[in-house]
Amino acid sequence: MNRNLFITLLIIFNIAIDQISKIVVRNTLEPRRTIDVIGEYFQLIWVENKGAFLGMGSDMNPTLKLIFLLILPTVVLGYVIYHIVKTKELDRLSLIAFCCIIGGGIANVFDRIVYGQVTDFFFIDLGGVFKTGIFNVADLSVTTGILMLLFTGIFNNDKNKELNTEA
Repeated sequence: MNRNLFITLLIIFNIAIDQISKIVVRNTLEPRRTIDVIGEYFQLIWVENKGAFLGMGSDMNPTLKLIFLLILPTVVLGYVIYHIVKTKELDRLSLIAFCCIIGGGIANVFDRIVYGQVTDFFFIDLGGVFKTGIFNVADLSVTTGILMLLFTGIFNNDKNKELNTEA
């Protein structure tokens, strides 16, 4: 498959699953009502986030919000798109990771432009072991992409160390 087509389709897929999930949430859930999916461990809670991660920045003045929640993320996403299109040496897993990050980022920026806020609805609480804030599919895409990049970075670093010690 053409590399640029692969990149485009993967980014669109990430945006689409996020936006479809948000449409379903807005049309079927009631705001702030908790629905237990797996007991109290995994719940659906529809909230609208006017800030960034975990609501940070929701009380910023409108100019700072515009800069830090719309303009800066758009510039960074544009640069990352440019980087992955121009850098042909990226391994497949890193390319997929960057596409997940870009797709999730675009989906949340889209929400901020169209709705002035981001729809969040997943909540995980594993009883003191692990607890999240309320998040969405785009956040999951970004987080998955970052974890994949960390994995490939560690794996490639270990591989490079092996090659250097053999030389």
